[in-house]
Amino acid sequence: METLQFKTLINVSNRQRTQFFYRAAETKKHVVKKSTGKITKTKMIPRRLLLHSFGFIPVLLNVPLIAEALEMNEPEVIRTQKLDSGVRIQDIIDGEGKEAREGDLVEVNYVCRRSNGYFVHSTVDQFSGESSPVILPLNEKEIIKGLKEVIIGMKAGGKRRALIPPSVGYVKENLGPIPDEFGPRRSLLSHVKEPLIFEVQLLKVL
Repeated sequence: METLQFKTLINVSNRQRTQFFYRAAETKKHVVKKSTGKITKTKMIPRRLLLHSFGFIPVLLNVPLIAEALEMNEPEVIRTQKLDSGVRIQDIIDGEGKEAREGDLVEVNYVCRRSNGYFVHSTVDQFSGESSPVILPLNEKEIIKGLKEVIIGMKAGGKRRALIPPSVGYVKENLGPIPDEFGPRRSLLSHVKEPLIFEVQLLKVL
């Protein structure tokens, strides 16, 4: 029996493929008569194994398409900037307009977490989405130095994520931003010796 060429096999319809392999699997014995006149028997191949093996063909044929899809879905790399103070900053959204400078008053929303990701405090309600922005002076006598460094250079609408080491964090209890509520305030002050993660969105430069 003439062996089917690979190219021909690929062009067979799905229905014809299934019928072909089904017959092959259901036949218990296949008798082939050779030129010598002898009769030989071939082993039965399970239909499931044949179909399973044949299932690899579309995958092999579509390798370029799969590779192209993976290339298209590569995540955007967010660069991290490390300052001399040890603060690490990632720009999430650039924003536009006037840049915040030292001494400015700014209106911001923020989320504060511990370095392990546990929530500490936020000006944005995690359930309703309502926000209570705070106004901060970019002066390290009034807010923690690390956060001041994060906000300087931001533009309205911009968003940054930063890891602030304790050496430029809440070294004094009177430094802002501090939650008004007792629970969040206590939670924050109990972790002042740890690095903190701040996600800050600059709303306005006043």
